Amino acid sequence: MYDVKNINIGDEIEIIDMFGEPQYSGRIGTVESIDDIGQIHGTWGGCALIPGDKFIVTKKGAAK
Repeated sequence: MYDVKNINIGDEIEIIDMFGEPQYSGRIGTVESIDDIGQIHGTWGGCALIPGDKFIVTKKGAAK
């Protein structure tokens, strides 16, 4: 599980595994927003990352 306190808007991530969405594995995108329940939204497509999904931060953006 990820800790949204360590993720910032602008971080670039690579999705390793998104529960129930195998077509997202390997996609790279930039974090655009983090909602009130901790879902991470970005440029990788229409689905948000949720607790339990696996990804790596490939490039840190500017902390806000």
